[in-house]
Amino acid sequence: MNSALLPFFLCLCILVLLLVVFWQQFAFRAGTQAKLKQIHEKLKEIADTDSGERLMVFTDNRELMELAAQINRLLEERSRVKADYRRFEMASKKMLSNISHDIKTPMTVVLGYLEIMRLHGETDPGMLARTEQKAQSVMELINQFFTLAKIEAGDMDLKLFRIDLSELCRESVLDFYEILSKSDVQVEIDLPKQAVFVQGDREALQRILFNLVSNAVRYGSAGKYLGVVLHFDETYVYVEVVDHGQGIEKSFADRIFDRLFTMEDSRSRSIQGNGLGLTIAKNLALQMGGDITLDSIPHVRTTFTLRLKYDGERNL
Repeated sequence: MNSALLPFFLCLCILVLLLVVFWQQFAFRAGTQAKLKQIHEKLKEIADTDSGERLMVFTDNRELMELAAQINRLLEERSRVKADYRRFEMASKKMLSNISHDIKTPMTVVLGYLEIMRLHGETDPGMLARTEQKAQSVMELINQFFTLAKIEAGDMDLKLFRIDLSELCRESVLDFYEILSKSDVQVEIDLPKQAVFVQGDREALQRILFNLVSNAVRYGSAGKYLGVVLHFDETYVYVEVVDHGQGIEKSFADRIFDRLFTMEDSRSRSIQGNGLGLTIAKNLALQMGGDITLDSIPHVRTTFTLRLKYDGERNL
C-alpha cells in the first residue's frame, strides 16, 4: 500500500470503528428506552385495572432485570397490604355488627322491663334485678370494647413487677368458687407450693386468668371439669386452663383469638360470650412478652396455655 495513503486508511478505520461504537450505543439506548417504555405501560395497566399481575421483562440487561425484580417486590407488598386491609375491613364490619347485636338485645330487654314497671305503676324486685343484670352486661361489653381499643392503639401502660403467678392462679380459681360449686364441676388444681415468679402487670394477669377461666366455665360446663395447672422450666412459666366441654374444631382454632369471633356456626348464641375476652387476654400476654395458645380435641379436652418468661433468679 502506498505510504501516502496509510494515514488516510488508518483514519478511515478509526472512523468506521467509532461509527460502529456509536451505533451500538444508540441501539442499546434505544432498546433500553423501549424496555423502560414497556415497563411504564405495564405498570400503568396494573395500576388502572388494579390487577395482581407481575412484570415480565425479557432482556439481557442486568440493570433492567434488577429493576423489574424490585418493582415486583413492591407489587407483591402492595397486594399483601391490600389483602390485609380487606380482611381488616371485613373484620371491623363484623365487629360492629356483633357489638350492635350484643348491645341492642339486652337494651331491648331493659326497656321492656322498664315499660312494664311504668305501666303497672309499681316496682317488681325480681324484674328490677333482671333489668340491672342486663344493664351491667351492656356496660361490661362497652368496657371490654374500649379496653381492647386501648390495647391495640398502644395506649395501655403496663407496669411490670415481679409477681407470684402461682398465688395469682389460686386467687383466680377462688373467684369462681361459688359458680363451680353450684354447677357440680370437678375442679383439679395443680399448682406448685413454692412461689413461681414472672415479670408482669398484676391487673393484666388477673384479667387474663379471669378471661381464660370464665371461658372454660362458660363453654366447658357440659364436660363438668375444670383444670388449672402451672409448671415451668428454666425459661418459661406455663399456666394451662383445661375443660372437657364442647371444644373447638380445627377449622375455628386459628380464629379463636380474633376480635368478636364467637363461632356462631358451632355454638348456641345463648351461651356465647361477646368474643372479646380471649382477644384481650392474647393481646395482654403479647404485651408482657408472652403468648396464649390453644390445643383442643372437641368433647375430649380443650387447653388454653398462657406462657410467660420465668423470673426465678431470686426464687428460693
